[in-house]
Amino acid sequence: MGENNMPDERQPSKRGKLPAAVVPVLGAAAVLLGCLIAYLNRNFTGWFAYAPLSKTPFSANGAAFVTQGTQIGLAIMAAGLLVLAFWAGYRLGRRANPGR
Repeated sequence: MGENNMPDERQPSKRGKLPAAVVPVLGAAAVLLGCLIAYLNRNFTGWFAYAPLSKTPFSANGAAFVTQGTQIGLAIMAAGLLVLAFWAGYRLGRRANPGR
């Protein structure tokens, strides 16, 4: 064996790795897309009423403070933030333990 082939050293993984910038770019794109979707679906068309003398209960089907499009946009934004948080933790963890 030569000087470069020590049996105790771990050889670098040859698996296909994503470039370092792909994951944060995808996470940031998801955050921006979620913000855009939530912004474009911000109009609220619901209404509220109080009817104390009626004998029937009031139930508004589909009435919400946040529209469904806004909820979807916020969910996409939250998923993007989770991707960014995972990536940041992974990168900080790899920097703290360079030997592993």
